[in-house]
Amino acid sequence: MTSRPNILWYCTDQQRFDTIGALGNPYVQTPTIDKLVRTGVSFTRTYCQSPICTPSRSSFMTGLYPSRLHNTRNGNESFPGFPPVISKLISESGYDCGMIGKFHLQSSGYRTEPRLDDGFSYWRFSHAPRDDWKEGHHYAEWVRSLGEDLNQLRERPERVPPEYHQTTWASECALEFLKRHRDEATPWFLNISIYDPHPPFIPPKEYADRFDPNVMPGPHFQESDLEQQKRLSSLDFQDDIRTPEEHDARRKQADYYAMIAQIDDQFARILEYLDDTGQRENTVVIFTSDHGESLGDHGLMYKGCRFNEGLVRVPLIFDWAGHFQQNLQSDALVELLDLTATLLELAGLDQPEYMQGQSLIPILTGESDPNHHRDFVRSEYFDALDPHFTGGSGTFGTMYRTDRYKLSVYHDKDLGELYDLTVDPWEFNDLWNSKEHEPIKNQLIYESFNAHVTLTTDMGSKRIAPM
Repeated sequence: MTSRPNILWYCTDQQRFDTIGALGNPYVQTPTIDKLVRTGVSFTRTYCQSPICTPSRSSFMTGLYPSRLHNTRNGNESFPGFPPVISKLISESGYDCGMIGKFHLQSSGYRTEPRLDDGFSYWRFSHAPRDDWKEGHHYAEWVRSLGEDLNQLRERPERVPPEYHQTTWASECALEFLKRHRDEATPWFLNISIYDPHPPFIPPKEYADRFDPNVMPGPHFQESDLEQQKRLSSLDFQDDIRTPEEHDARRKQADYYAMIAQIDDQFARILEYLDDTGQRENTVVIFTSDHGESLGDHGLMYKGCRFNEGLVRVPLIFDWAGHFQQNLQSDALVELLDLTATLLELAGLDQPEYMQGQSLIPILTGESDPNHHRDFVRSEYFDALDPHFTGGSGTFGTMYRTDRYKLSVYHDKDLGELYDLTVDPWEFNDLWNSKEHEPIKNQLIYESFNAHVTLTTDMGSKRIAPM
């Protein structure tokens, strides 16, 4: 890269890949994101490195797989001392860095998440849109400053109105950051990390009223899913196995889409300000999420130790007019680790040797084949959720996905899944016990094991001599 652009990184929480109108969903309302799709590059097969918040965020904030980083759990006491988070590296290179919303590299339970040496000169924290923290929760303090009580608003039938919503607060903070006085030669890096469309699915009523549950398509579900999930029922998960009707899945889907509609409106406010102030032409805009949501697929709601497409596949869109390709939809296999590597290259930094991502700049600029980036992607779940949420005792699972097949192995349960995604994209026909597919299963287990050993083993301190 020849210049150092501003970087706007908008990250939602628990948003599936298939929730954008311009990428094939006619039920959502995402005009702002749709425009970004048309003017930028969308990576339609992007996978998070864990289907759970902290390990996923820890991974893309450091460029390491969660197990290589030694940070695989939600509710963790502390964060590793090495490596530094990428915002620290970007700040040290001369960027003015801001963070708004959820960070979640450490536990925010019973405390406000402790600050790291993170490089952010602007920090506005809100782990979740509840008034659970006595101090340091900037969003709840903002609501109180407007004369309202956040928890009381949440409990009303109308829920929190848009003008007091965390997604709105995040946009207000973003505008505050963008209006700060700084030298014109100083580029900025802004990470906005909102809580929606994370459960509970409680959008403002005026957004919920836009989406009729009766016309929603409902989850990807077949009756055979009930037997399949019964086979996997010893694995950690946040909710019980139920039919779409028992889950009231169409209502939840409507509310989920309503939350995304509000996100789209608030995202638009930030982009409009960049347009109005002439900053957009030198700003890279990135839209993504930390992981997905089951939303009733296969009889499951919320998240846990599974690697279905709705849980591990996320949106990833880049836009930089005049520099990146336009209206390009790449179906290359991509990991969120590759976003990490791309952010560093955009900031003019060399990627440290320990990082594990592969920059997407060659695809973004049209220098390489947009249909291939990686031969495989992987995701991990290592005792990631507390039994408080799952009722379980901790599960250990890995996913290894090639262009055609997806293998999931649950290492402590003697269980696994295998899908041929070319003919079964929504994972209804499990081939794990198929005699015909035993050779490919064994080959993929071998490849997945090799990938795990070589990519996640920490060899300790650097070698300084031959003996």
